[in-house]
Amino acid sequence: MPRKLIRLSKSCLSKTEKNAVMGVLEREFLGMGEEVFLFEQALSEFFGRPATCVVNGTAALHLALQSCGVGPGDEVLVPSLTYLASFQAISATGAKPIACDVDPNTCVLSWCDAEKRLTDKTKAIMPVHYTGGLGDLDAIYSFAVRNGLRVIEDAAHAMGSVYQGKRIGSFGDTACFSFDGIKNITSGEGGCIVTDDPVITQRIKDARLLGVEKDTEKRYQAQRSWEFDVKIQGWRYHMSNVMAAIGIEQLKRLPTMASLRQNLATHYDNLLKSHPLIQSLPRDYELVVPHIYVVRIKKMTDRKALQEELLNCGIQTGVHYYPNHLLSLYRDTQALPLPITESIYPELLTLPMHADLTEEEVELICSKLKSLM
Repeated sequence: MPRKLIRLSKSCLSKTEKNAVMGVLEREFLGMGEEVFLFEQALSEFFGRPATCVVNGTAALHLALQSCGVGPGDEVLVPSLTYLASFQAISATGAKPIACDVDPNTCVLSWCDAEKRLTDKTKAIMPVHYTGGLGDLDAIYSFAVRNGLRVIEDAAHAMGSVYQGKRIGSFGDTACFSFDGIKNITSGEGGCIVTDDPVITQRIKDARLLGVEKDTEKRYQAQRSWEFDVKIQGWRYHMSNVMAAIGIEQLKRLPTMASLRQNLATHYDNLLKSHPLIQSLPRDYELVVPHIYVVRIKKMTDRKALQEELLNCGIQTGVHYYPNHLLSLYRDTQALPLPITESIYPELLTLPMHADLTEEEVELICSKLKSLM
């Protein structure tokens, strides 16, 4: 019998999500309507301030940036060690992503490095909550205030994480979340933008529906605007009822799934902490809900071979992420170097993390990894 594969990540669904989707299918109203309204209400209650749902996390970043006035000729400070979506969302506005280095211990944005890359074109800064880790958000916000910058948090990894007693998304300028299939909660695809700024919220609501003014309220009532005005560039970025139905049930399950993720990450930490070559990222899992679990392996010379060995043992692994400043589209030969990112990247390895993972599987993963060292 073939060995069961321990998956790197997966959607974790129950019957309640499946029943909710069937309810939408039976009503035969699949577009943006009542379920999206209810999901937004639930998210707004969760964060304690308005949340607006969109089709995915990249769209959330794009609309947040655009609605904050970021556009052609502007620059946005962003860590290079992030998924491509962060950079693509910036360049989609016509602005230029300015790749920044990360803190060598936490792997999140170094505001000190970002400060070196500040110009008179800088309009915003995008801290990325890598793996769910948060870094020194107070310092980043102070830096932003000193320099008149908007802060767009890429919180795709941080659903449920807490900073100084407050949920990520419940404070600050603007935070963007992803609900794709493997995030801390999923709606199949989807995302949301959270902000207190009513002007930004209205711009986002209009822009997600091709810029049609005040169409959101009509959609919630299973109607739509037939005669309307458009004053901004819009996109077809709205969420569907099918996606929202999944998200509503997943949000109810977040406390349980978050606790499972936190316990698994703590178990990893305890099993790996004594190994001389395997270094876990410093995270307080009382506060951080990890989306992925990343380790640094010192002196690793052939990551691909190690991944193949682990896969032969039935363990799927990944690498998060290839630095964006090395991609052809974003390579800038005139930019300051990013020595920390380039030294860290070859050492990174992502181990399985999802709410269906068991402690016994974590023990097997750690045992196999240590034996291959």
